Amino acid sequence: MEKQHNRGQDGAGIATIKLDVTPGNRYISRYRAMGSTAVSEVFEYVQKKFADIQSVPELFQNAEWLKENVSFTGEVLMGHLRYGTHGKNSVENCHPFLRQNNWMSRNLVIAGNFNMTNVDELLDQLFELGQHPKERADTVTVLEKIGHFLDDENQQLFDQFKHEGHTNAEISRLIADNIDVAKILKRSAKTWDGGYTIEGIFGHGDAFVMRDPSGIRPAYYYQDDEIVVAASERPAIQTAFNIPIDAVKEIKPGHALIVKKNGQVSEEMFREPEVQKSCSFERIYFSRGSDASIYRERKQLGRLLCPQILDAVDHDLKNTVFSFIPNTAEVAFYGMVEGLHKYIKRYQKDTLLKRSDKISDAELEEVLSIAPRVEKIAIKDVKLRTFITQDADRQDMVSHVYDTTYGLVNAHADNLVVLDDSIVRGTTLKQSILKILDRLKPKQIVVVSSAPQIRYPDCYGIDMSRMGEFVAFEAAIALLKETGRENVIYETYEKCQQAVLDGKEKQENFIKAIYAPFTDDEISAKIAQIISPKEINAKVEVIYQTLDNLHKACPDHLGDWYFSGNYPTPGGNKVVNKAFMNWMEGKNQRAYV
Repeated sequence: MEKQHNRGQDGAGIATIKLDVTPGNRYISRYRAMGSTAVSEVFEYVQKKFADIQSVPELFQNAEWLKENVSFTGEVLMGHLRYGTHGKNSVENCHPFLRQNNWMSRNLVIAGNFNMTNVDELLDQLFELGQHPKERADTVTVLEKIGHFLDDENQQLFDQFKHEGHTNAEISRLIADNIDVAKILKRSAKTWDGGYTIEGIFGHGDAFVMRDPSGIRPAYYYQDDEIVVAASERPAIQTAFNIPIDAVKEIKPGHALIVKKNGQVSEEMFREPEVQKSCSFERIYFSRGSDASIYRERKQLGRLLCPQILDAVDHDLKNTVFSFIPNTAEVAFYGMVEGLHKYIKRYQKDTLLKRSDKISDAELEEVLSIAPRVEKIAIKDVKLRTFITQDADRQDMVSHVYDTTYGLVNAHADNLVVLDDSIVRGTTLKQSILKILDRLKPKQIVVVSSAPQIRYPDCYGIDMSRMGEFVAFEAAIALLKETGRENVIYETYEKCQQAVLDGKEKQENFIKAIYAPFTDDEISAKIAQIISPKEINAKVEVIYQTLDNLHKACPDHLGDWYFSGNYPTPGGNKVVNKAFMNWMEGKNQRAYV
């Protein structure tokens, strides 16, 4: 869990299940905590259970005694870090979630990284089944949906074994041995629309990890003779178990890793896989850069930006300082620097070939001395990721997060290029970074994003859901107004309204019309104006990665809906249209339940 702390700082929780516990003894343990120190709090709570026993080695080292007498000593373990994309940040919203029952095999614990886009439809289905969920949330919906079909499977097996003449005590054991996990998941997920990696444990010990049919959310696993482990990120498994990269496998889209109580492991399909659209934002920002593939991809994102950067500074390397905004942009920055060195070598080679017979020593020295001026200009003081910090804290944090290194930029002479992994809201740039960088008195600040313009909301597990928060959307709206095309805004709103009135489940993304009249460069130029503080002296330019280059850098992760508007599920288009309607109606809320 510590190696996946990047995935959430709002809370954490764990659960364990003990196998083959005698009736009358507790076999499920769970603890959840809130806040950025939640992981430490959770494990401190568990460790206190062992504090008094450590002084008695014969008990502390007796696994059977511990299992019978101490909580959290189960064979099946689950952990989760909360990244609050919806709902209040409270312990009740922290995973894992528990559905309890006196029948061991009817108990269910789940946790996951997911958002469903059709929660209302799923709730209606639960109502039709006679259920009454306690709230309108996808976590409750998923828990109850799987729970319903788990109950149904239990009942079918009970009836079958009762008909065969078995006693109730025998039936409990037979049900645990014969539950068809894949069948339960197939029935549960039949109408889900969203991006998800969901882990679950049944009370008797069967476990599963399921991944959505488009492979939007990541999921990896490793197994050997002793353990089976699954996680959202590969390096977490590699580091914790000290195993090579090729030993870790990826769970296929539309498949579930199923681990039976008896140790049998299989990967079974529960939904027909769609065209794979793995989330590219995972690769750019969200996942840890220590994954070998992600590291290479981020470096390539940096390399591919070099032509645009060189054009922005008029190829003037002598008077340009290159830096990055800590910390997730660092790897892309290394790639950018490699790209600059490659350009310099090519320039040196071409120059020397053209002038080999008439170049002086001084000129030769000048050509060979060309190198990018690479410095650490921005310093991050607070070790928190402002992008994944809960809404209430983000505004206050950004103004205190960064500082700068003085004495490296020549006042009024140097360009200053700073690379960031992405620009979503532009808040940190406007309120903190650009003001601090301008103190160095560069003649121009070029802000470079390794990601393309984020134009559309995400609805599959990353907290980018309100249209009005995207600086690219703000820029497009401003351009429409400035160019006398406000009618596009109202026509788009009417189309969204009509789609809702018609009750269409499959809608098209009408919001593409907002961006259609303008080039990427026009929108980038407007963004530069928007994020520039009024008191800034330097000229500000903004450069974004192109979609084509994103796909070149991350060819196996083509999910780009927040950049392109091409959603992998029908629910995505409903969400983007609803998000636009919310913005038009002044509703500062997410477009999905």
